[in-house]
Amino acid sequence: MSRHFLALHDYTKIELDGLLALAAELKNKQKSGVPHKLLDGKTVALIFEKASTRTRVSFEVGVFQLGGHALFMPSGSSQMGRGEPIKDSARVMARYCDGVMIRTFGQAIVDEFAKHSDIPVINGLTDLFHPCQIMADLQTVIEHKKSYTGLKFAWIGDGNNMANTWIEAAAIFGFELRLACPVGYEPDQAVMAWAQAKAPGLITLTADPKAAVIGADVINTDVWASMGQEAEQKEREKSFVGYCLDDALLALAQPDCIVLHCLPAHRGEEISDAVIEGKHSVVWDEAENRLHIQKAIMAYLIGGASGAQ
Repeated sequence: MSRHFLALHDYTKIELDGLLALAAELKNKQKSGVPHKLLDGKTVALIFEKASTRTRVSFEVGVFQLGGHALFMPSGSSQMGRGEPIKDSARVMARYCDGVMIRTFGQAIVDEFAKHSDIPVINGLTDLFHPCQIMADLQTVIEHKKSYTGLKFAWIGDGNNMANTWIEAAAIFGFELRLACPVGYEPDQAVMAWAQAKAPGLITLTADPKAAVIGADVINTDVWASMGQEAEQKEREKSFVGYCLDDALLALAQPDCIVLHCLPAHRGEEISDAVIEGKHSVVWDEAENRLHIQKAIMAYLIGGASGAQ
């Protein structure tokens, strides 16, 4: 298994299934009060160049529950935030810590950091990928649907880091994925090309949300303007007319479908209040599972736990 956790394409299906199984095991231990101090004596640096609620809280709590110490480093609080070369920061952090999580803008930043780091580096989010979130989503799907195998997944909205990572997941895990994105807001072309070459016929792209949702077992959406795109909000609202996941759109999916949203949600924009609060919504289980899958990733990469396979 890769020493770092930067993108799903670095892993095989067997390896990722092992992490999902380990996350379920650690969740059961946490719920049962069984100690699992797999990071005892370990320190994990959490570098944030983007604001966060779920990523910060879930990683800090996760490190604590695993018996380690989390070192929160917000943007501007380190020399890296003031222009120190990434490779210099990586080499120094590796002398102090046992692992690093980075939540930042460019994928090149985490890639460069990992290239020069002697300790595991975890991608907490970049503009290109959000692997921890998709793994939490898949853990949630397994909990509610028993398996992801044979299910039809739909993505409604921007072709952002979430869409890109869902594309990778579909190609690796082998499930059908239909993405509905407005013209001009499609997913990354290189990611799509890689996935379609790896899993021909499984992934389709349309501009029609209805076509994507029909018969879907799992529906996922996200905000129309991600962090750093706030100036585009008004323009995007015009482009995304018809892309709100509401009761009318939901009615086209399977009667027992589940709805995912990585949060924060702009209710009334990409998702209606009725849907996110409705019987199909599993977003709160999804949010909780960020804690458990990230614990599994850290336990394996930093704590030396065996990936359950």
